[in-house]
Parts: sequence; C-alpha cells; structure tokens
Amino acid sequence: MKPRRYHGLKRPKLRQSWNKYNLYNIFRTPDPKIGTSDRDTFFQQKWKAKGLLRNYHGEHVVERKWVRMFSRRLLSVAEMDTKYMAEHDGSELAAGRGTGKDEPAPWWKDRIPKRTLTPYMQMTFAPMERRLDIAVFRAMFASSTRQARQFCVHGAVRVNGKVMPYPAYRLNPGDMFQVDPERVLYATGAPKPDLNKIKAKKGASTSAAEEDDTESPVEEAADATAEAEAEAEASEEVVEQDPDTTDKPEPVKADMKPTRKQIQGLLARAKTILSEEGDLSVSQKRRLREFVKEVRPLITRSGRADASPSEIADELANLASGLNLDDAPAGGEATKEPSSSASSSPSSSSTEDLIAGLDKREFKKLEQRMAEFVREEEENPIDPSKPYQTPWRPRPFMAPFAFIPKYLEVNHNICAAVYLRHPVARVGSAEVPTPYPESVNQLAFNWYLRRR
Repeated sequence: MKPRRYHGLKRPKLRQSWNKYNLYNIFRTPDPKIGTSDRDTFFQQKWKAKGLLRNYHGEHVVERKWVRMFSRRLLSVAEMDTKYMAEHDGSELAAGRGTGKDEPAPWWKDRIPKRTLTPYMQMTFAPMERRLDIAVFRAMFASSTRQARQFCVHGAVRVNGKVMPYPAYRLNPGDMFQVDPERVLYATGAPKPDLNKIKAKKGASTSAAEEDDTESPVEEAADATAEAEAEAEASEEVVEQDPDTTDKPEPVKADMKPTRKQIQGLLARAKTILSEEGDLSVSQKRRLREFVKEVRPLITRSGRADASPSEIADELANLASGLNLDDAPAGGEATKEPSSSASSSPSSSSTEDLIAGLDKREFKKLEQRMAEFVREEEENPIDPSKPYQTPWRPRPFMAPFAFIPKYLEVNHNICAAVYLRHPVARVGSAEVPTPYPESVNQLAFNWYLRRR
C-alpha cells in the first residue's frame, strides 16, 4: 500500500510545519463550517471537528496519550485596570448589581456594538503546548514538530541544564530548555543547494543564459559554495617532503608587486563597486568578495593575506597615485607622441577616465564598504563543511510562521527559551495558536469532555 503524502494538495491536512505546501494548504483552506447545517448529527459534527484539529495539534502523538493529557480546566485571566483599582476601593461595585453600577443601554444609537468575548474554546489543546517538542517548535528552534521530536531523541535538547531525550516531557513554569545552535541553524536556515541539479539546469538552459546574464540567488550561492570548497581543497594541498632528508621544502618565492594592468583592473572594479548604491544583492556581494580576495595578496607588499580594509584602501590609493605619476608627460617628450596612437585605443582612454575619477572621498567610501563586508563575512562566513547553506540565511517561506507565543521567553542568540507560564485566554484572544475558528474547537472540546 502506497503511503499517503504528509503534505497532500488533493486532500489537504494542516500540520505544524514550515513546509511551503503546508503554507499553501493553510492559505487556501476555507472555514469548514461544521455545525452550521442540519445534515450531520451532533456526534458527526464532534467527530469531524476532532479529526481536523488532531491533524494539526500533535498529529504525531497517540490518541490515548492525548486523552490522558486533556483537561477540562480552561485557564484564563481577567484584564484588571491598575489605574482604576488605585483610584477606587471596591465600594462603588456594591452600589450596582452584578459587575458594577447599572448603566442604561445606548438605545439612542443606530447600532449597539457587540461585547468582546473571551474565546475559552480556543484553549482546548492548551495541555499539548506543554510538551517539550511542541515548545521547541513554538520557540522557532525547529521547522516542524517532528523535527523538534528528532532533536529531543538525539540528545540535542537540554532542560534546566540536563539532556532531555523525552519529547513528551511536560514543561513546568520556569523551566528553561536549550537546543544545540548547529541544529537550530540547520533547521531554520536555507537548505544547501544541490550542485548536480544546478549544473544540469545550467546545461539545459544555455541559450536562455546567453540572453539573460543574471543569475538566481540559489545559483549564486551554489557558485560561492563551490569556490569555497575549491579553496579549502587547495589549502589542504602541501608540498611533499623528501623522505631521505629532514629539511623542509623551501616555499616558492613569488613577485607580489602588482603590475600596471592589475592596478588598472583593480581600480576599474573599485569604481564599479562604488557605483552600486543601497543594500548589496547576492551578485554584488559576490563581486565584492572576489575583489577583496584578489586585492589583498596584490596590495600587501609583504604577501600578507590578512590586511585590513583601511590598509587596502591606502595602498590602493598609493598605487593609483604612482600610476598617474608614471603616466604624466615629462618635459618636451610628450609633444613627440603622435596623436593617432591615443585615438587608436578608445578602450584604454575609457579605462583612464574611469581610473581618473577615483578621489580621496571615493577611496574612503570604498574602505567603509569593504570594512562592512569584511565584518559581515567574519560574523557569517562561508563554510562548505556545514550541512546548511553558508553564508547563513533564513529558509524560504519562513515569515508567516515567525511568531512566538506570549508564554515563552526566547533568546535566539543562545538558542534558549523559558517556559514562563501555562497559556491562558484573554478578552478577545487566546494564546494557543490554531488555524481553526472557535466553533470547531468547541465541538472538539465537547468530544473529549464526554465521560468514558
């Protein structure tokens, strides 16, 4: 028997997951409108409502375990106005009837506003929110409850400093749970691109690529990952030592002084980078990364590859000034040059104009942009050994699920959270996230409320 798809589109079931198909199902699923007609009996209405809600709330939990967790107590709080309580001692409430003084109904108004009620029935699955795996998912440490359960079983979750391998552990107010940061980066980060698929896609669309020279962010990230892997492999290659001697092989001396052509190319690329305003895109970051990687060994006379952006900008300015001095005519020798040679090379004249446009202000701006980029690269570097895409970026279709309930206090810097209290219902809102309306939750609550 072929297993049914977890995120089906023909018969959709809403899940606790960040999957794009689940997001589409949540978007297009209408109100089930259970109990609005007389076609179904009360038993059938409760059965349908229970089935819909159990597909979302803890579908990986066995029904008998959930029945044991179910509680008919629905926690709620009353909104108390602290200013009113400070001004009055409570005697004014005794002058009225029930909740306070009798106020005449505003019958003179055309439309009487409805009272805002407390959605108690939305708290049906509040005990499920105490489970450790669901709390990890609500804290945005995992992309689904099943993945959060896997983190617990594999020992990546700690509760109050101790490893908790039981995803069914029910948190108490004040408990702190922490997840391994590498697991969180893997769960919430964009997946690593498959280089084989991208290469096949590029080979199939070569003609379209010739017409449109732009690349998608996925292809840009794949190229950056491939370059980083090639650099890592090249850095691991060392010169073999002669087994007969103990002397270390002498390093090959290279002339680190940049040539005229290299200086012109660097200045032209710097001018191109300075012409880009606003936030840098993926392709612009890639060009800036290549520029910094190329300019560091060329600019540093001693061959150091860890020069700061200010040193790079100063040295590049010195090289540019030296290049302009070399190009300046000396005495009457400039008049002997034929004018036809200048007109015969338009590309060289355009390059000279591009170079001549760099001044101190632009070199300062280049220094600031490189410093910002280097700082970002140090905080979020490219690492081919990670199982997720680097530099790290959030996974797609994550924004609609990016919310944290009020009963959790989360610190994403250390991947830890505190279970402050049990979820409660307030006037006009409930703290248990659910995609279904209150009427469906009420029918499910009545189903589990029956005596067994």
